[in-house]
Amino acid sequence: MSWDLGAGLEGRGALVTGACGAIGRHVAAALAAAGARVVAVDLDEAAVRAVVAGLDQPERHHALSADLRDLDAIDALVERAVGRVGRLDVLAHVAGVIRRVAELEEVTPADWELQEQVNLRATFFLGRACARAMRAHGEGGAIVNFTSQGWQSGGYGGSAVYAAMKGGVVSLSRGMARTYAADRIRVNCVAPGMVDSPMLRNGLREEQVDGFVEKIPLARFAQPKELAGAVVFLASRHASYVTGATLDVSGGLLMH
Repeated sequence: MSWDLGAGLEGRGALVTGACGAIGRHVAAALAAAGARVVAVDLDEAAVRAVVAGLDQPERHHALSADLRDLDAIDALVERAVGRVGRLDVLAHVAGVIRRVAELEEVTPADWELQEQVNLRATFFLGRACARAMRAHGEGGAIVNFTSQGWQSGGYGGSAVYAAMKGGVVSLSRGMARTYAADRIRVNCVAPGMVDSPMLRNGLREEQVDGFVEKIPLARFAQPKELAGAVVFLASRHASYVTGATLDVSGGLLMH
């Protein structure tokens, strides 16, 4: 698949979180192939270095480790990213965590806090820090946050808390889109459906997984690489008049 389709991303600085994940590594690869200079971020420094080594022209890209639960680390991360690539034009915030708990009575404060800190709180503070960096060079930018189909369905398989946080990501992204529009910073969401990944399968029985497939009109799970195109589009000049939107990539699982 070719990603350099006049997207206007050549030489642009792009920060990709969750870059070691099933989706994140493909997003990083697609942005790199489109000409962006990628700063790939994840918890495991050795693993994220391996991701960068596999990118197109790896010498143009950088690997950083950070824990997005640490608010001080978020500001430092953005500063380091700008220091590596000179300017920041794109944030693809793919990082997320799910902790499935079958019964709501069994959800603990720790379950809630982990998912809130990674999935929602980090979306705000990281997006705000990146918007500051985009304002600094005065040419705008694009923030692409990851939500989930669960924000509308309420979640399946013990993911109610995760779904609640992802609903917050949509509302927050819309608010940020309004706030930063005057700075030519666009803020949008990608909402994956069922993606064949460890995150989807974690904590589910095989019969539950099979039941999900039956609900999808295209009759299959998405492959992680199939989410990358949505990110490249929303980050590119092809989406120059798109902000505050949520792009569903669900194989027809959700239809408006």
